[in-house]
Amino acid sequence: MSTTMSLFLLLSIIMSTQAPFAKADFNKDAEITWGDQRAKILNGGRDLTLSLDQASGSGFQSKNEYLFGRFDMQLKLVPGNSAGTVTTFYLSSQGAGHDEIDFEFLGNSSGSPYTIHTNVFAQGKGNKEQQFQLWFDPTTSFHTYSIVWNPQRIIFLVDNSPIRVFNNQESIGVPYPKNQHMRVYASLWNADDWATQGGRVKTDWTKAPFTANYRNFNILGCPKSSSGSTSCGSSTSSNSNEGWRTHELDAAGRNRLRWVQSKHMVYNYCSDKQRFANAVPAECKRSRFL
Repeated sequence: MSTTMSLFLLLSIIMSTQAPFAKADFNKDAEITWGDQRAKILNGGRDLTLSLDQASGSGFQSKNEYLFGRFDMQLKLVPGNSAGTVTTFYLSSQGAGHDEIDFEFLGNSSGSPYTIHTNVFAQGKGNKEQQFQLWFDPTTSFHTYSIVWNPQRIIFLVDNSPIRVFNNQESIGVPYPKNQHMRVYASLWNADDWATQGGRVKTDWTKAPFTANYRNFNILGCPKSSSGSTSCGSSTSSNSNEGWRTHELDAAGRNRLRWVQSKHMVYNYCSDKQRFANAVPAECKRSRFL
């Protein structure tokens, strides 16, 4: 293992121990929305499992909607042959012209690395995909996946280490999600028409049910009140740290981001010359790290 990678992994471990977790309660902060008994809240609200079989997947959502915040979730993904399955953790508004910030975990045949699919939608427009292959096995233990969303930028983090930054570049005409409240959503579903190797590897239903585990659902943000206004503060946490409001990467964070993107990025829409043959999106001209 190289010295650079060893230092990165050490920093990741140190940073992950500093994540702002409170005692999560899925009973209080989330509601199961589909899948019948395939979704289960366990251990007094501390844990939640989602399952997928040939009849249906399952999912849940946050009870509150938010306009900006930091959203943390610990996941342990489907083990073994998970080809065709997609496990998700994302933010989304509703209706036409919706906003959305996505973590999607694309299943794999046994022995192949999981792929993290990220995307950002603003005013109904997405097509800003980046994909990464994880540098660890996400099925053997829990890891922390986080979204920091403030008026300046969106930061995707894995174990508190940044993998992607999407900056607010409305000044050059790029839509940015800043006006619509979003809920937190999570799901496990079948997408074997595209999820694994572009749909070439199908779901093996003899391995069903497939199960993903969630815990430590933590939000520091601005929930929507019953009157429709936004109230800032903490939701599932008593931690008053609101650094997410202006969070940006320091020098160490930028170095970690460069390491992830140079070593583990497997798709970047900004580099897709076939897709954008005439001109790359405007934001791609500003920065490599989006």
